[in-house]
Amino acid sequence: MLIKTRGIVLNFIKFKESSIIVRIYTEELGLQSYIVNSVRKKGSASRIALFQPFTLLDMVVYPSAKGGLTRISEYKCSHPFSSVPYDIRKSSILMFLSEMVARTVKEEEENRSLFEFLHDAIIAFDEAPAGFENFHLAFLLQLAGYLGFGVSSADELISQIAFETGGSAVLGNSVMQLQRLEPYLTELLKNGVAAHILNGRARRELLQLLVQYFQLHVANLGEIKSLAVLSEVLSVE
Repeated sequence: MLIKTRGIVLNFIKFKESSIIVRIYTEELGLQSYIVNSVRKKGSASRIALFQPFTLLDMVVYPSAKGGLTRISEYKCSHPFSSVPYDIRKSSILMFLSEMVARTVKEEEENRSLFEFLHDAIIAFDEAPAGFENFHLAFLLQLAGYLGFGVSSADELISQIAFETGGSAVLGNSVMQLQRLEPYLTELLKNGVAAHILNGRARRELLQLLVQYFQLHVANLGEIKSLAVLSEVLSVE
């Protein structure tokens, strides 16, 4: 029986000569892996473009045994990006966030609230003409809530990191250095993307702090490879 569903591409790996195995977070089935044939052949660039991180798809798929590979019967892009491919800041932020989602979301079952959050956030980010500098920070705080370890106050987050690390966080070895970021975290929790963050340096420190917070709560999160690229892009702010 075929299943119609929306999907959010997380990543893919090459498979054989011209195929890929793509991981997609779907509305109806949660996290799924699909084999897609003949998308890396010469002249098929437009098809492989449909499987770049955070591409939004409408799909008809074959069901699979839990954790198994299956195939996509039909697929098309449901929201072609209007700005992300042409803005290195936006593309770097989406690359980083797609890696974070790929490493933290493991559910192979329906979770419509999480799917709607991801789907709507991606579209809002693509359509934002300006004022998106804090998007990745607000996104991570919201994602933590959907994953079961959200916080209601900045002090709660900082206290957890300070307790778990003995104060030896990536930002330095002083709890006072962590507390310096508390007003910014409070702003983010209250105002989201519209929070007033002083400058790019503060954003980079907040980003490191939030990644470390995720590392405390997600087993085997590992190195986030795109973090260095994003930090470099943000360094020009």
